[in-house]
Amino acid sequence: MAKEFTVSLQSIVDKFTLEVVQTPDDLNKIMINNADINRPGLQLAGFYEYFDHERIQIIGRAEVAYLEQCGAEIRIQRLRKFFSEKPPAVIITRGQEIMPEMQQTALEYKVPLLLSEESTTVFVSKLVAYLMLELAPRITRHGVLIEVYGEGMLILGDSGVGKSETAIELVKRGHRLVADDAVEIKKASNITLVGSSPDNIRHFLELRGIGIINARQLFGIGAVKVSERIDMVIELEMWNPEKIYDRMGVDNHYMTILGVKVPSLTIPVKPGRNLAVILEVAAMNNRQKKMGYNAAQELLDNLGLDLEGADMITDYENQ
Repeated sequence: MAKEFTVSLQSIVDKFTLEVVQTPDDLNKIMINNADINRPGLQLAGFYEYFDHERIQIIGRAEVAYLEQCGAEIRIQRLRKFFSEKPPAVIITRGQEIMPEMQQTALEYKVPLLLSEESTTVFVSKLVAYLMLELAPRITRHGVLIEVYGEGMLILGDSGVGKSETAIELVKRGHRLVADDAVEIKKASNITLVGSSPDNIRHFLELRGIGIINARQLFGIGAVKVSERIDMVIELEMWNPEKIYDRMGVDNHYMTILGVKVPSLTIPVKPGRNLAVILEVAAMNNRQKKMGYNAAQELLDNLGLDLEGADMITDYENQ
């Protein structure tokens, strides 16, 4: 069974600077586990057949206008039914004045009542994006995550292959470290992975022979990031003379993480190879491919060859 992640209501209040009108309990103890939200227009009109009581409820101008045009008796009846479903929180947007019946009913059924100054559409989009990321499926991988020329690069490989040493060289060259040793990867959407570092080891690196260093303290705040989208995966491995490595780069290779396909490259490591420069070129080349340009394909076109011809060249060079 997949692990369920939660975020506290207090974190949401802090993130969006919400006003706490009332709460029955410490907001740190009220946990949200559903990234979906709901505008309860149908529910306030009496329809509850598909109502999900675990969703945060957003009340905008339309819902308030509907309640105001109801008679006092009907309004209280609709509000009592709504709050009796015990949603985790109700948030009123646009800084609207909260009608006394709503505040009284929320207090009666012990439902947190919050207030946002933002417009409903803007607030909903921000809240959904935040919840999608905070509640996303996630895994932890042993590796390094670094931003190179705007590309989030996840570097994997066996212990001792040189991941941290390559990362520190890239940081010295002006790129930014996100995580070393343990990379927390979240599935932000069906096509997006976001990586970060556990709080307790953030910005620290281990360099064999030197020990632990703090990249932020050593190189400055501009040398680190808290999180970064994963645009490509680099697998470092010790050079194997028996293995045939890609010489052309015509075919795209992918690694699947949490169901998301990410472009991947295998880079052999041996003395004399400048891995930092190679990874910089890999990052720039990956950006070009995303923009529709493939240097290997252009070369084949210039030579009048197709993929089969490229395979023949590779086989010849590897003999």
